[in-house]
Amino acid sequence: MIQSNFFEWLGEALGGLIGFIIRAIRGVVDGLGGAVNDFLGGMARSIGMNSSVFSFALLILGLFLLYCSVRAFIARSIVAGVVWALLGLLVLSWVVR
Repeated sequence: MIQSNFFEWLGEALGGLIGFIIRAIRGVVDGLGGAVNDFLGGMARSIGMNSSVFSFALLILGLFLLYCSVRAFIARSIVAGVVWALLGLLVLSWVVR
């Protein structure tokens, strides 16, 4: 009888500890998720674009193309730099309203 009460208490204590850890982790993840959502929403509003995954993918692609154009200009390849810059600006013009 005493052993069953001890193991019942031990099970409840362990369950309470595990529940506390799960609630704490959930709170941290929810806080980070909210912060990332607010950051991306604010950035989308300031740029003037929709806050969808597709829009952010196009934004990243356009910025990468502009980066490629800067690298081409640094390497003194003017034609490639102009082509990359035009492609980057074309993609970014699709994103911004």
